[in-house]
Amino acid sequence: MTEARYTPLRERHESLGASFTDFGGWQMPVRYTSDLAEHHAVREAAGLFDISHMAEFTIEGPDAAAYLDHALAGRLSTMAVGKAKYSLILTEDGGIVDDVVVYRLGEGRFLIISNAGNRDAVAAALGDRLRLPSVAQPVSSSPSAPLDDPQVKVEDVSDDYALIAVQGPASEQIVSAIEGITEVGTPWGEQKYYAWADAFFLGHPLLIARTGYTGEDGFELLVRADDAATLWDAVLGAGSVHGLVPAGLAARDTLRLEAGMPLYGHELSLDTKPSQAGLGRVVASDKDDFVGKDAALPADDARVLVGLTADGRRAGRAGYAVVTEDGTAVGEITSGALSPTLGHPIAMAYIDPAAQTMPLFLDVRGTKIPATVAALPFYRRKK
Repeated sequence: MTEARYTPLRERHESLGASFTDFGGWQMPVRYTSDLAEHHAVREAAGLFDISHMAEFTIEGPDAAAYLDHALAGRLSTMAVGKAKYSLILTEDGGIVDDVVVYRLGEGRFLIISNAGNRDAVAAALGDRLRLPSVAQPVSSSPSAPLDDPQVKVEDVSDDYALIAVQGPASEQIVSAIEGITEVGTPWGEQKYYAWADAFFLGHPLLIARTGYTGEDGFELLVRADDAATLWDAVLGAGSVHGLVPAGLAARDTLRLEAGMPLYGHELSLDTKPSQAGLGRVVASDKDDFVGKDAALPADDARVLVGLTADGRRAGRAGYAVVTEDGTAVGEITSGALSPTLGHPIAMAYIDPAAQTMPLFLDVRGTKIPATVAALPFYRRKK
């Protein structure tokens, strides 16, 4: 049996009375007090999340941008320094190895943050793609030379760092007031969504990214693992007058579901093609070549991801069938909950394309609950 892993913040979570659950091999706080209270705090003020289980990889070298253009589905070479971009790592068959966020740290320096449960798969894919030829042109080669011996170093640095997220309308007020943060590279209020800034925390490098997984404004703070507990305390201190609360995975899940954000293992998998999941926009199909390009498009009859809403209080859960009026199964729910913000059941599901215009029902333990196809996301924050 594999030994459970804990983040550097384990003692902080235990002192706050957190309940833990297994997530990708990590023991993570699922809640501290109440799922609903933590969810509403993020929508109305702010929540503090430990996401140190996520994996981090650095990509460095003069050919780093060309390598990433080949290794990932998006076009990373055109991204400006200081920006971040959501992207996908695909298999040769067009399935999704993982969805990641890529940060351009410099001309030849990138950071990839991937899902915890896919750390080994991402490491293997990135390593394998160092040895694959590409028609993307490295800056150090002639225009006709393939990238078959790239000057790139890929390093798994996950164990060196911790990641803390502050999410909610009050997040900027809180993060800008954290004691110990100095030399912020971008003035507060000027940092845009999906951008990052250099800073220092207690004299050590800190990366402040305006990214998140809740549908709210927010920041993710990448800090040395040794400084994680001190930073956690400092964030709680800065947020004490703004309604900040620690929040666990349960609230994070309902928040991301309301925001229509996919979760690997639910909406995304090796058997999922990007366009099925509504992520066709992430794929730079006009690139000359990248891993999975030739197989990225699904069959015409492949199921597609949709949003579903229902009345009442009974919510469909992952694995529940989506059926027609006569009970014929035409899909399956991947994520579902009673929305704390909206007050009615919501779900994401893969259904047959032709079923999108049919009367649909959620099969909730043998009871058919009428459902309506709805545009994603279910919730958008107020600007």
